Amino acid sequence: MVIVILLFSTIVLANVWPKEVIVEIEKNDEEKPWIPTKEDIAYQDSMYTIIQNTQDDVTDIKEDIVLILERLDYEDGTWDSIRYVKGGKIDKHRNK
Repeated sequence: MVIVILLFSTIVLANVWPKEVIVEIEKNDEEKPWIPTKEDIAYQDSMYTIIQNTQDDVTDIKEDIVLILERLDYEDGTWDSIRYVKGGKIDKHRNK
């Protein structure tokens, strides 16, 4: 009996509770185009500068990566970060 009363009261409250009122926004017949202010133009210019600097940095990083990868590949087909040559500078320092 309690469950039925609770269910019935919930349904009644849901129907009586005020609903959200949706207000339509009236459109202007004559919509004016956006005209940027001096501050808007300065902001856009600063954003362009930041983006351009970031693109230049990425290009520099890519070029550095290519140089590093080219240093790791040798003409005879081998590759390494340090080329060990018997009798070379590293060998002499290592085997004193």
